[in-house]
Amino acid sequence: MLHCEVGMPVVFVVAEEWMLRAGIRAELRERGIKALGMENAEEIGRAIAAGEAPSAIVLDASAKAASDPAVQQLVRHTPTVVIASRVATSPPPHPAAKVLFRPVQIGEIVAAVSDLLNGLSV
Repeated sequence: MLHCEVGMPVVFVVAEEWMLRAGIRAELRERGIKALGMENAEEIGRAIAAGEAPSAIVLDASAKAASDPAVQQLVRHTPTVVIASRVATSPPPHPAAKVLFRPVQIGEIVAAVSDLLNGLSV
């Protein structure tokens, strides 16, 4: 059965770890958010070409996609939650709305995304 998703916010979940992507996507979908999991920049490009426009992004800073110039450009214009390592020698190169440091729980990530989306609707 098809259902209407008009007006539903879209969140790109970009991470190489499938368990992280799946967990975040499941929790966001439970909250009525269309969450699309992506592993690399090519998948992001395909989603955009198919007409998906993200309301927010969850980006694992350790993913190869995080250093892609096209992804960095998208992040500059889209509210983003960056998942970063505490042991990184420099901060993530993304002007993120929120940076969460590992170890982080999926609930924390989902709450940060919800806060970003609620801020957009004000």
